[in-house]
Amino acid sequence: MIEGIIWALLAGLMLGLYALPEKFTKDFEFENTWALFFAINTFVIPNVAAFMLIDGFGEVLAALPGNVLWGMAISSFLWGIGVMMWGKAINHIGLSLGFSLFIGTIILVGSLIPFMVDGLPDTKVFATILGGIFVVLIGVIANGKAGLRRQAEEGAEEESTEKGSMTTGILIAVIGGLLATGFSYANTVGGAAIHAACQSLGNPEWVSAVAVMYIIYMAGGLAIAAYFIYQLSNKGLWGKFKTPNFGKNALLTTIMGVFNFAASAAFAFAAFKLGNTGGTVGYAIFNTVAVAVAIVSGLITKEWIKASAKTKGMLYFGLGCMIAGIVIVAVGNGL
Repeated sequence: MIEGIIWALLAGLMLGLYALPEKFTKDFEFENTWALFFAINTFVIPNVAAFMLIDGFGEVLAALPGNVLWGMAISSFLWGIGVMMWGKAINHIGLSLGFSLFIGTIILVGSLIPFMVDGLPDTKVFATILGGIFVVLIGVIANGKAGLRRQAEEGAEEESTEKGSMTTGILIAVIGGLLATGFSYANTVGGAAIHAACQSLGNPEWVSAVAVMYIIYMAGGLAIAAYFIYQLSNKGLWGKFKTPNFGKNALLTTIMGVFNFAASAAFAFAAFKLGNTGGTVGYAIFNTVAVAVAIVSGLITKEWIKASAKTKGMLYFGLGCMIAGIVIVAVGNGL
């Protein structure tokens, strides 16, 4: 169990830090940076990792039952749509509220999906894990409120490219979060079959996590690619790729992609190592640590320097709840 928790913590740490290089790209609009990142992240890195690290990878894919492969592909495609919907929600309701609603939905529903697929554990274990997830959600809500207070105190609206109703934005964020839990479903449905297929060819135990993420990222990448092709074309941004800084930007987005893919693969391995409740426990720890790391990095980079003591106190309360929550979840897994 300890090994699984360590891998989940490491996965969350990498996911919380992966976007930092984005701050150093030059001559790119938001769409250029993230389109290049997703192209590398969902198509290039998974292929390089899978075919370099997994012996007989083609045989592994061929050995998977059709229902498992299609179940993973469809749910992963929905995950890609969900991720893009989060970006649209921010346009309507701002980053702080959009993020808290989106990630809150992911943690709550995504952590329960493995129970829906594999069945409920012992009542005591289930109740403890649910209690931990509830405490985490309190922390996410507190962080969202802190973000809204900081925005008001700084007297500036968060960047937005289009205005929309609050109700529409909330619906997009929640529905996007629900669709994004396809990531958890795909890992739960395919994890065991892929592990067995990899092991039958003499691969090390950990490489099955790479195979799981290959399917998730490739299928999800199709939805993400369609979105960014539309955005780049609609806004006339293809020409922005022609810059002397393209090489540097490509390197930075590749680093982002490596961290992001490695984080997801580490989560998949953690879920396997954590046993019967690993999908739930690993997913909760993975996403919670990622949010906490992102918030702490924001504190370090002085994003909250103008916030009042009361607002920072709310932020610290939220962080404390998130940390306490994942401890409770981990304890529940060990019961």
